[in-house]
Amino acid sequence: MKASDPTAKSILVVEDDRGLRLALTRLLAEDFNVDEAADGTEALARLQSHAYDLVLLDLGLPGLSGLDLLAQLPTESPSPRIVVMTADDTPATLLRAVRSRAWDYIVKPFPPATITDIVKKALAADGSLAIEVLSARPEWVELLVPCSLEIADRLQGFMMRLDADLPEAVRESVGYAFRELLCNAIEWGGKLDANRKVRIACLRARRMLVYRIADPGKGFTMDGLTHSAIHNAPDRPLDHVAVREDMGIRAGGFGIFMVRSMVDELLYNEAHNEVVFVKYLD
Repeated sequence: MKASDPTAKSILVVEDDRGLRLALTRLLAEDFNVDEAADGTEALARLQSHAYDLVLLDLGLPGLSGLDLLAQLPTESPSPRIVVMTADDTPATLLRAVRSRAWDYIVKPFPPATITDIVKKALAADGSLAIEVLSARPEWVELLVPCSLEIADRLQGFMMRLDADLPEAVRESVGYAFRELLCNAIEWGGKLDANRKVRIACLRARRMLVYRIADPGKGFTMDGLTHSAIHNAPDRPLDHVAVREDMGIRAGGFGIFMVRSMVDELLYNEAHNEVVFVKYLD
């Protein structure tokens, strides 16, 4: 099934469940040119003969699995954006998918509107913003990512999925701290230059989570953060707001202040271009 507009983006839906495959094809065909494949072998043949903009890929395929298919795709550009669909959202599976250049993932079952939003976001994203996986062990995840705020949104959901077994309150506090510190590293350390990289490590021990974020900048001094709430006197909690207005920077400045209240330990190196936070699990 295909949309009639020859200028529309092209999508390949790879799913062995016939009902779901047809439903996704009909849904996406309203806006895109859509082909379908029922297994990995058929999908590989289509990918070798046609240049798709995006592949919606089930991992649990018979024969040639989705992960095996990913491993056989060429690495050179241009290559299709891959959105993985899976009922197996264990850390090991998700890490293999990301290492194989999956742009995003969605856990089954999912509402139709969710897949439409993810597809549109994936197609609109900058395809050059690749995540490099340095370590893919569930207890030690290490990534190298471009200094782009677009990456921060993708990574927060991915990293929180790795901690899905933790209490919701812990996941929320860790997720907030991670995103805030990552955005600081990207915006202030990396100057929003996608050619520069931030190195991220997440270590999962029995009794604690440890996150480390290292940016490519020269660092900063706490005394110089007059635009941040951490610089305010206890009886003057909003002094930094006027400073930010004078500097012409976006509203905010509560990030590090809030992070300190949500994690158990927050440590910076001497230059303040690397930060570690710890969340105890006991």
